[in-house]
This record gives sequence, structure tokens and C-alpha cells, in this order.
Amino acid sequence: MAPKRKAPRRRVKRSFNVSAIEAGTALSLAQSTGFASALQTALNGNIAGAVNDMSNQIMSNKSKIIGTLGAAAVAKVASKGFGTLQVAKLGPIRVKL
Repeated sequence: MAPKRKAPRRRVKRSFNVSAIEAGTALSLAQSTGFASALQTALNGNIAGAVNDMSNQIMSNKSKIIGTLGAAAVAKVASKGFGTLQVAKLGPIRVKL
């Protein structure tokens, strides 16, 4: 009698896809909104100060933010990547058209 063969082990694929347009948009928005400094302020316990800082940054950079979102929308249309209508994603925050 022939010896039994061991069942082949399946290996988990260790790669993932990242949309360059969405990642670039998210990083630009994070920089324009002062996300990093607001997060650090919130982690230090001053949540009201973090929200105020972020809202001030958003109001002072709103033309840059609108330009970034517009450029991302044009890039998504040009690359035919509008299956999900998602322009940017940064953690739990998603920007959709």
C-alpha cells in the first residue's frame, strides 16, 4: 500500500491594494485640516481644544481642501475608478461624491 500524501497547506496571501489617488487625497486632507496636531491635543485630554484647532484649520484652508477634493474627483473619473464613488478614506472617515 502506498503512503498517504499530506494535504497541501494553503498560504495566506500577504499583499493588499492601496489606491494611490485615495491615499494621496487622504494625506493631503490630513495635512490641510491639522489632523495630527488636533489628535495629539485630544490625546492629551483637551478634546474641545482639538476640535477648535481643527475647525480653525479647516476654515483657513477651505479653498485648498476644495481644490484637493476636486482634483481627486477628476483623477478618479480619468482613471475610471468610480465604482464606489469614494474619493478619499482616512481610517473611519470616508469622503464620497
